[in-house]
Amino acid sequence: MGDNITQPATSAELSRAKFLREALQRRTLALSSPTATFTAATEPITPSFAIDSAEVHRAYLEQVVECAPEAISILDSEYRITRLNGEFTRIFGFGPEEALGQRIDSLIVPPDRSAETCWIAELLVKGQKIVLETKRQRKDGTLLDVFISTAPIVIDGKQVAMCVLYRDISEQKRAEALHSALYRITQRTSTAENPQQFYSAVHGILGELMYARNFYIAVYDPVTQLLSFPYFEDENDSRPAARKLGKGLTEYVLRTGEPLLCTPDVFDSSVKRGEVELIGAPSLDWLGVPLKAGNNTFGVVVVQSYSGNVRFGEKEKEILLFVSQQLASAIEYKRNEEALRRSEARYRSLVQSAVYGIYRCSLEGRFFDVNPALIAMLGYDSPEEVLALDPKWNVFVDPGEQAKVMAEFQRGARLDNVEVRWKRKDGSAITVRLSGQAVSNPGETAEVLELIAEDITERRVLENQFRQAQKMEAVGRLAGGVAHDFNNLLMVISGYAEVLLEQTRKGNPLYPKIEAIHQAADRATTLTRQLLAFSRKQLLELKVVDLNIIIEDMERLLRPLIGENIELETKLASDLGRTRADAGQIEQVIMNLVVNSKDAMPKGGRITIQTANARLNNEDRREYSYIQPGPYVVLSVSDTGEGMDKETQLRIFEPFFTTKEKGKGTGLGLSTVYGIIKQSGGYVLVESEPRQGTTFRIYLPRVEDALETTGPVGVSRSQANGSETVLLVEDEESVRQLVRETLESKGYKVLEADNGEAALQIVSNHSGKINMLITDVVMPGMSGRELSARLCAACPQIKVLYLSGYTEDAIVHEGVIDPDTAFLQKPFTLQMLSRKVREVLGERG
Repeated sequence: MGDNITQPATSAELSRAKFLREALQRRTLALSSPTATFTAATEPITPSFAIDSAEVHRAYLEQVVECAPEAISILDSEYRITRLNGEFTRIFGFGPEEALGQRIDSLIVPPDRSAETCWIAELLVKGQKIVLETKRQRKDGTLLDVFISTAPIVIDGKQVAMCVLYRDISEQKRAEALHSALYRITQRTSTAENPQQFYSAVHGILGELMYARNFYIAVYDPVTQLLSFPYFEDENDSRPAARKLGKGLTEYVLRTGEPLLCTPDVFDSSVKRGEVELIGAPSLDWLGVPLKAGNNTFGVVVVQSYSGNVRFGEKEKEILLFVSQQLASAIEYKRNEEALRRSEARYRSLVQSAVYGIYRCSLEGRFFDVNPALIAMLGYDSPEEVLALDPKWNVFVDPGEQAKVMAEFQRGARLDNVEVRWKRKDGSAITVRLSGQAVSNPGETAEVLELIAEDITERRVLENQFRQAQKMEAVGRLAGGVAHDFNNLLMVISGYAEVLLEQTRKGNPLYPKIEAIHQAADRATTLTRQLLAFSRKQLLELKVVDLNIIIEDMERLLRPLIGENIELETKLASDLGRTRADAGQIEQVIMNLVVNSKDAMPKGGRITIQTANARLNNEDRREYSYIQPGPYVVLSVSDTGEGMDKETQLRIFEPFFTTKEKGKGTGLGLSTVYGIIKQSGGYVLVESEPRQGTTFRIYLPRVEDALETTGPVGVSRSQANGSETVLLVEDEESVRQLVRETLESKGYKVLEADNGEAALQIVSNHSGKINMLITDVVMPGMSGRELSARLCAACPQIKVLYLSGYTEDAIVHEGVIDPDTAFLQKPFTLQMLSRKVREVLGERG
C-alpha cells in the first residue's frame, strides 16, 4: 500500500559511507556534496572497515536524514546552521553555501515572529521538545505554512546542538482553508441579510485564500437578456450598468462554460481570432470561472490583477473554481429564496392592497385572518378588533343570513356573488357581496373558508342615482320636445294677440279678452321656458360673473317677496372666486330657491344665503360620485322650515312634482334650478331632515378670468323701423306670415320662402340688394346654417338673424350661443323682433 521498503546496502552505498566519513573529517556537509563520485560505480568495492562499524552507522544516519520527507537543520548553541538536508533547500530555497553558518532566525523566520523565536529558545534551554504549526519565510520572501518539531541534542548531560524538523503543510492548510471557506460561505448563505452583504462576505473569504482585491460577480438574466453585476469591487473600474451580451471576457466564459486565465498574450490572441474585445480597464491577469446550476451557466466570478507583482496561475484557478461551485449553489439558493420571498410579498401585497375585503374564517364563521380593506369596510381600526368579533351577532345585520351562508359551505358548495347585509362599527348597514370556498391547507386540522367581500353599497346607490338620472333625462327629452313644438304655436298666438292689442282701443269690449289671451300666452311661454330649463335646452349667455354682486343686487327685491315674518340673512365670502354663468338664469335660480324656502315656512323663520369657495376632492365623491374634483364657488340657500324626508328628496327635481296643495304650485321651480345649474356645468345638492330645515348647495366651477359686462345695448322703439330688404325663410307658415306682417308694418321690404332651396332661387331672380337674411335654423332639406353659409359666400355684406327655440340647433353648443351670432329665441314678442332686426342692421350698417 505504498510503504517504502529499505533495500540491503550495496557496494555503492558502502563507498558513499566511506566518502561521508572522510567528508566529516574534513568538516564539510556530506549531504550537500556531489554524489557523482559513487553513483556510477560499476566495480565491486571491498570495504576497508567492518559493516557494523561506527562509520557505517553514521553513514546510515546521514542517508536517513537526507531521504527524510521533512526539511532538517542542525543548529549550534548560537542557533547557527551546521547541517541541513536537501528537503530544506527544496522547501526554503537556500543552498548549503547560503545557509551554513547563518542564524536560523535571520534566515527563515519572518520578522513578525521574533517573539516566537525567543519562546522556542527558552524552552530548548530547559531541555524541552517543541512541536508547533507556524509560518516560515522562503528565499523569495513568500511565507510557508510549516509543522515544526525541535529538540535539543544532549551529550553527557550537556546541550551541544539542536535539531529542527520542518514539514511543509501548505497544501494541508490550503485544504483546511478551502473547507473553512466552504463552511463559511454556506453559513453566510443563510445569515446574510441581503445579497450585497452575502457577496461582500464571499469577497472577504476569497481574499483570505488568494489575491482578490479586484473581484466581481456577473449574472445573466435570460428573461431580460441582460448581464448584470450585483457585486463589483475594482481599483480602476466602477460598476458597469446592466448590458446586453457582448464580446467581453465575461461573456466568453458565460458562452463556453469553462474557466479562463487570460494573460496579455492569451488576450491578444483571442482578440485577433475575434473571440473577445476589451471592455473596461485592461488588466494584466484576468481570471474568470463560470457559475453553474447543473449544466446551465448563469454567471461568472472574476478576479483581476493590474500589477506585475501579482500574477495568477493554476493554483489560483483551482481556488476560484472551488469557491465558485459553492458560490453558484449559494447564489442559486439565494435566487430561489428571493424569488419565493418576492412571490410571497406579491401575494401578500395583493391581499393587503386589495380594495376588496379578504378573510379566512372557520366553518362556524369565526375570523382567522383579515386584510386592511375588510377592517376599513367594517369601520374598525385594527385586525385585533375584527378578529375578536362574533360575525353572527357583530357583523351580519340578520344572523339568519350568516347561518344560511355557513350552511352552504358545510354542504361543500362554492359561493359566488351572494349578497348579504353587514353592519359597521358605527351601526350603519352596508350591502356586501361574498364569494369564496372551503379549502384544506397543510398543517391545519380542519377546513377553513377563504372569502372575498365586496362592499357594493355605493354601487347600489349609484345604480339608483343612474336610474333617477335616466328618468330625469327621459322626462327632460319629453319636456324639451313638447316645449319646442309648442313654441311655434305660442309664437302665433302671442304675436297676433300683440297685434290685436295694438289695433284695439282699450275702451273696446274685446280689449280685455284679447289681453287675457295675451297674458295666457305669456304664462304658457314662461312654462315652456321652464321646461326648456329643466331639460337643459334653453339658451344661455355665459359670462364671467361674481355671485356676490348678483345676490347684492337681488337682495332688495327678495325682502318684499318673502314677507315680514321671515328673516333674510346673507353671508357673502369676501374672497369669493368668479364663475362662468348666465347672470339672468342665476337670478332665476336664487329666486326659485328663496320662494321654495318661503313656502316651507308658513309660520315664519329664517332664510340664509351664503357664498364660499370650495375645493372638492376624491373623498367628497364617495357620496356623490358624479362630482368632478376641482375648485368651485358655492351658493347655498338654507331655511329653518319643515324639511324633507329621503323619499321626497329623491323626487324634488322632477318636473311637476310638488308637495304643495293643488293649484298652489306648478312643480317646475326646482326643476328649473336643476336644469340651469346642470347646463352651467355645476351641481345642486340638497341636505334636509324632517323638521330640521333644508339647505340647497350649488357648486359652480371657479374660473380665474376677469369679470364681463352683461346686457346688450338696447334699441329704442322709435328706432325699430327700417326700409331695407329682408329675405325671410321659415317652414312654419303661420310664423312666417306673422313675422312678414310685422316687418312690413315697420317699413321693411320682405321676400319670403318656406325652405332653403326656394330662398336661393329667390336670391338668384332678385335684381336688387338683399340686406338681411332671417331664417329658422331647423327646416326640412337645407338647414338655416347651410343656407346662411351659401348666401354669405355669394353676398359677403348680407346680415343674418337666426330664429329658433331649441338648443340642439347647429348655431349653439351645449346651450351657449356662438360668439358674433345674431339669434332670437322663440317665442318672442313682435317688439323684440323689430328691435333685434334693427339692432343687427344697425350694428353693421
